[in-house]
Amino acid sequence: MQVNIHPSWGNVLASEFDKPYFEKLIAFVKNEYLQFKCYPKGSRIFSAFDHCPFDNVKVVIIGQDPYHGPNQANGLCFSVNDGISFPPSLQNIFKEIESDLGIGTPKTGNLERWADQGVLLLNATLTVKESLAGSHQNQGWEEFTDAVIQKISDEKEDVVFLLWGGFAKKKGAKINRNRHFVLETGHPSPLSANRGLWFGNRHFSKANAFLKGKGKPEINW
Repeated sequence: MQVNIHPSWGNVLASEFDKPYFEKLIAFVKNEYLQFKCYPKGSRIFSAFDHCPFDNVKVVIIGQDPYHGPNQANGLCFSVNDGISFPPSLQNIFKEIESDLGIGTPKTGNLERWADQGVLLLNATLTVKESLAGSHQNQGWEEFTDAVIQKISDEKEDVVFLLWGGFAKKKGAKINRNRHFVLETGHPSPLSANRGLWFGNRHFSKANAFLKGKGKPEINW
């Protein structure tokens, strides 16, 4: 089955695209986009992969669902389109970066600049119906993104995985921790952050210290 995804990922995931669950998933997504307003735009469903080819992956951040409000989602987890106000979780991410690295809040919440440096911003579910969080869960996306994580774990070395919150930790349970650097903390949402489970994790400086130690370029967060 032909999927409009970066060729490097097309090669790695080719066997996945021919599985029955994936055929059903694509049929479901096409039907949803025909009938309802869904996010992100169809051309951006695989943006996380297009901005971060397989060979370039240095860091993986795992989210859950795309944002379901108008013009927010751009195919990268936690990221919003230029000109869109920052959702609470993204605000808390930027606050932690400022505390950790002294980098002030950026003008845009579009995280393509991270993805282009080798940060795979992977939502577990890549599509959603407008105003209905979780509406495209349990249709096959989770199986697909599990396969993505497994491929990275099996075929690459020294990747930094940032697992924020219980969902991401569960999603990353099969990562080979002898081959990769895994950091875990609470979710950046206000519910978690206000209970002291997010701020002070210093994941951004820790990730860069690891990359530097492996002779890889650090991420300009």
